[in-house]
Amino acid sequence: MRSLAGLQAFLAVAERGGFTAAAASLGVSASAVSQAVRRLEDELGVTLLARTTRSVGLTEAGRRLVGRVGPALRQAVAALDEAGAEGGVAGLLRLTVPSIALDAVVAPALPGLVAAHPRLTIEVSVDNRLVDVVAGGYDAGIRLGEAIERDMVAARLTGPFRFVVVGAPSYLAAWGRPASPQALRRHRCIVFRAPSTGALLRWDLERQGRSYEVAVEGPLISDSAELMLRAARDGLGLAYLYEPMAAADLARGALAIVLEEYAPEVPGFFLYFPRSARNEPKLRAFLAHARRASGLAGGPPAPV
Repeated sequence: MRSLAGLQAFLAVAERGGFTAAAASLGVSASAVSQAVRRLEDELGVTLLARTTRSVGLTEAGRRLVGRVGPALRQAVAALDEAGAEGGVAGLLRLTVPSIALDAVVAPALPGLVAAHPRLTIEVSVDNRLVDVVAGGYDAGIRLGEAIERDMVAARLTGPFRFVVVGAPSYLAAWGRPASPQALRRHRCIVFRAPSTGALLRWDLERQGRSYEVAVEGPLISDSAELMLRAARDGLGLAYLYEPMAAADLARGALAIVLEEYAPEVPGFFLYFPRSARNEPKLRAFLAHARRASGLAGGPPAPV
């Protein structure tokens, strides 16, 4: 590796006629260029540059070396520059994501990502459990911010959003609107079972700094947020969902928010991965496109 660095420094001096100009082209100091060339000469046992106080010229050995390795080294540097320009984004990117992140994060990012990086293949595994990405052989996962292990790097993908209690007009007409979190116990609710633990999740609500944790019951239990959304739309009961998922139904009046003043805000979705993968080009590319699609500025991963 030192020989390669010395070759690059030597060729820069030969092409630009001096150490100062060569150093400027390489982005290093003139003394660093001089030392790299001197080490190369020592390794080869020949003098490549004839130095005086006023000028630098090639020796016969130096001219031969320029003719032999100059074109090849320039081609190698050009190839490296080309790979760097593409960001080295190639190969297989394996992601584990919860179903609720598909429409919010993954699907909007894919068109731009695929178009920009044709040598990249994306594999998306949908799993509502909190997956160990290292043990599962994944490059990264997507989860809500508060559900990420502390030894992972977490990079923001979306802004914060709310979890809301929603119901169809037909349900609200038949059962009325709950006036308080405690009133939910008298309503038919669609319950989520956590895939990781098997526990039935309580509904977390808050207002003016006070938290309410409500155990609800109803006609349907599922670990599918999509099924819960459809069941709420069909009037089976109230559902507790993240607001962007229900946005289209809320906009057209198929669902309505109840207890809105109690809706809690969560940090949003994050990409999580091991610290050793922090500078992986394919992860950085996905992060940039996902952030752009969600309206966030691009940039490198930043721990929460």
